Amino acid sequence: MEQNNQAAPAKAVAESRTEQVQIILNSHINGNKRLFGGKLMEWIDTVGAVVARRHSGREVTTACIDNLQFRAAVVINSTVVLIGKMTYVGRTSMEVRVDTFVEHLDGQRELVNTAYMVFVALDEHQRPVAVPKLLVQNEQERYEFESGARRQQLRKERRHQGY
Repeated sequence: MEQNNQAAPAKAVAESRTEQVQIILNSHINGNKRLFGGKLMEWIDTVGAVVARRHSGREVTTACIDNLQFRAAVVINSTVVLIGKMTYVGRTSMEVRVDTFVEHLDGQRELVNTAYMVFVALDEHQRPVAVPKLLVQNEQERYEFESGARRQQLRKERRHQGY
């Protein structure tokens, strides 16, 4: 039986952009009265997966979290905004950037975390399947795409070196 591994038409970055908002509650706080890093990682993974599912139109699996930078602590009662967007796509894999902000009551946002993750689209048999190409529509998207291609190459090199 021949498998149809043709991806859908290319999609723009904006088509899969995802935003999630949380208010930090007691159940999200560690012993130092700050947001658990693992809780934030869970939210980042969820936002990233939604971006990848929207882009691919498929179920996805997290292949790696390539970069996760904590820049500032998040405390109880903060409003946290996570924004995910597609940065790079290969044949079956997709790189997603998720930025996390604390939103102050005046509406100003402070970046507290940036994460790059890779997801793989899956067919009905849980095998990798082709994803739509990414339409880059401005210089920022082009920069992210080219940077994503370099990060993908570095991931391949690390994999071959046994890291």
